[in-house]
Amino acid sequence: MTGVKPTYGRVSRYGLIAFASSLDQAGVFARSAADAAIVLQAMAGFDARDSTSIDAPVPDYSATLGEPLKGLKIGLLREFFDGLEARNAALIHDALKIYRDLGAQTVEVSLPHLPLSVPTYYGVAPAECSSNLSRFDGVRFGHRCENPVDLLDLYKRSRGRVSAPRSSAAS
Repeated sequence: MTGVKPTYGRVSRYGLIAFASSLDQAGVFARSAADAAIVLQAMAGFDARDSTSIDAPVPDYSATLGEPLKGLKIGLLREFFDGLEARNAALIHDALKIYRDLGAQTVEVSLPHLPLSVPTYYGVAPAECSSNLSRFDGVRFGHRCENPVDLLDLYKRSRGRVSAPRSSAAS
């Protein structure tokens, strides 16, 4: 399996349900790198309906699939290996050996503030979510009460509306 998370703006977010805009992206999962390249090629590109879409040429993702890996650097995030189960570590190191044998270089890197990423996510995601979902406040979409006295009245009566029960046929 191959997964690709595109750079922000490379693939349009138009049509996605907005949760946290800076985190929302459409990516690819495919059976092979070749399949992922084909799908990403179709998905990528400028979309005038998405203000975050980048207007830049889309490279041919399939063009480099057969090229040697010489000169490719693979960053190994030190913190991801801390506490890794021995079997998983062995599998990863076996895969990295294959990459090195094919000409790639592995370089250990560190993000010392990585432990702050989860708490940061839990600050950013709900804030963006509440902003994005505020449009479903009963003002523009859904039931809207008639002749509200003020905004509080609009919210209370629009959101508090209960549908009338369906009538059932007498038995």
